[in-house]
Amino acid sequence: MEGEGAFEAIGELLVDAGCVNDDAEGRSVCSILSEKFGKHGLVKIKPTVRSLATPLRMFDGMDEDEAPKKQPEPVDGPLLSERDKAKLERRKRKDERQREAQYQMHLAEMEAVKAGMPVVCVNHDNSGEGTVKDIHMENFNISVGGRELIEDGSLTLSFGRHYGLVGRNGTGKTTLLRHMAMHAIDGIPNNCQILHVEQEVVGDDTTALQCVLNSDLERAQLLEEEARLLALQRDIEFDDPDAKHDGVDKDLISQKLQDIYKRLEFIDADSAEARAASILAGLSFTPEMQKKPTKAFSGGWRMRIALARALFIEPDMLLLDEPTNHLDLHAVLWLESYLVKWRKTFIVVSHAREFLNTVVTDILHLHGKKLVAYKGDYDTFERTREEQLKNQQKAIESNERQKAHMQAFIDKFRYNAKRASLVQSRIKAVERLGHVDEIVNDPDYKFDFPTPDDKPGPPIISFSDASFGYPGGPLLFKNLNFGIDLDSRIAMVGPNGIGKSTILKLISGDLQPSSGTVFRSAKVRMAVFSQHHVDGLDLSSNPLLYMMRCYPGVPEQKLRAHLGSFGVTGNLALQPMYTLSGGQKSRVAFAKITFKKPHIILLDEPSNHLDLDAVEALIQGLVLFQGGVLMVSHDEHLISGSVDELWVVSDGKVSPFPGTFLDYKKILKNA
Repeated sequence: MEGEGAFEAIGELLVDAGCVNDDAEGRSVCSILSEKFGKHGLVKIKPTVRSLATPLRMFDGMDEDEAPKKQPEPVDGPLLSERDKAKLERRKRKDERQREAQYQMHLAEMEAVKAGMPVVCVNHDNSGEGTVKDIHMENFNISVGGRELIEDGSLTLSFGRHYGLVGRNGTGKTTLLRHMAMHAIDGIPNNCQILHVEQEVVGDDTTALQCVLNSDLERAQLLEEEARLLALQRDIEFDDPDAKHDGVDKDLISQKLQDIYKRLEFIDADSAEARAASILAGLSFTPEMQKKPTKAFSGGWRMRIALARALFIEPDMLLLDEPTNHLDLHAVLWLESYLVKWRKTFIVVSHAREFLNTVVTDILHLHGKKLVAYKGDYDTFERTREEQLKNQQKAIESNERQKAHMQAFIDKFRYNAKRASLVQSRIKAVERLGHVDEIVNDPDYKFDFPTPDDKPGPPIISFSDASFGYPGGPLLFKNLNFGIDLDSRIAMVGPNGIGKSTILKLISGDLQPSSGTVFRSAKVRMAVFSQHHVDGLDLSSNPLLYMMRCYPGVPEQKLRAHLGSFGVTGNLALQPMYTLSGGQKSRVAFAKITFKKPHIILLDEPSNHLDLDAVEALIQGLVLFQGGVLMVSHDEHLISGSVDELWVVSDGKVSPFPGTFLDYKKILKNA
């Protein structure tokens, strides 16, 4: 009967709602409805009944006088009106906004939890031997904003080993350290002291030295209690030697003071200040700087204070995220020697290859959402991984050859009855061979600096008896005489605060000399890269929109191609800037400053926040760049691979160094 399917779908509803008196009347109504729908082409009669996925608006498209001229035939569901389509589109946009809001909330939660991490204080009772030994983390997952970073991760950290955590920018290295610091991964004992050095200390009136000492909470509390008891003891003696003060007599105070002195002696409190001062001195704090309030220091120096606090505390597990970024070469060398002697476990994320080679015993490689551990330093890891990839490629090729050989036999004798058993055995053998995982390589990084179309004639940039000092201050530089041309490949080295960045600003024209002259060719174009350019990116925008705002009127495809020349390709160019890692933001900044095809590139610590692969790509890009390069850096691998001249900044002068970067390091070590 026609309409039976309709009755099965809505008949019970019609009866319960009182629209019809009984089932018979319901069937009659459904038969009429079915006939009308069929007449208007809205229903294709099928032998089987299809349940409605959503409520069907009976009156849509119906007209008592005239049927619609043409309606599409529904295939997978009821027809959607324009109104319904608009609703679905609005709901889709709302869901996208909600997902974005959830991601922002997740980031905010991470920051809030991180800010509320328990204070790690010095554990004096361990006497240098951690209560927590090996740590086993099994089958853990880490995601951010719904994006999986690590899946089914397993990691064993052996006590006393020094681990270097490496992997591409954006793979989740910093997120992994944060999760460990928050004890958010099963397998980390509750009594394991973990300290993640990531944020600079908050600047206030506390001196740098006292800030480090205050991290030893027990010592600070004991000294505070000692001062209180001594004051109480003086009050008792002044009032009445035989009287009690608040129920505490003189003998009890003496006993408590004795206990405090014993504990202070046990924790070696007297040497704490000397040890804290020694750590700060190694990080280039002079005695005068150690007495200055922390609020008087820049962010980079406050990061050093945070690092000093971590080294002073000596937690069971120390997590360091790019610790060399804010250090000069002298401080890097000191930190290397300090960490080599570190008795407990630490994990360090660093882009500095030579630093990793010096301080780590193992490498943790984060790749393809998996963590793999390797014994040895970074160079050993590179050789081991290269050998593994070669062997894996050989296994894939061997597997494919065997499959092809057996498949050829199967295809040739598939219909030969005499060889049926042989064919079957080959088919089973092919199945047993299974599948060898293909090699998933990271996409190649690119730093493709554009070649300038024109070449201005010499001189390009020259300093003649140029001196400079900030208003109200002493002269930083006096009688500077040097030049830079299109063939220059120079690295400037020297301690932090000596004025290397000031020299770059004098070259670029951001600063003018107090006396003497700085000549710049009128035709020369310069690009300057510094951390300021990375920090100044519009986080609410994406790389492509940011470039379009910087260079209005330039075709979108041209801007996309330029971003691609620095590895910002595909969806990465459309991701919100706040979701990018530090290294990815650096590549956007490189793309921005080089769009006008500069003749001279000035680089201020360009490798900060780049991963090791990106540093390699930067070296290759600078080698191929057909223009002048002047960089400020302490990265030995970057300097050795991309420049051929070393300038030392000291005592208000800039002097060529007669030797290699390795020679300069040796002089600093022996100083």
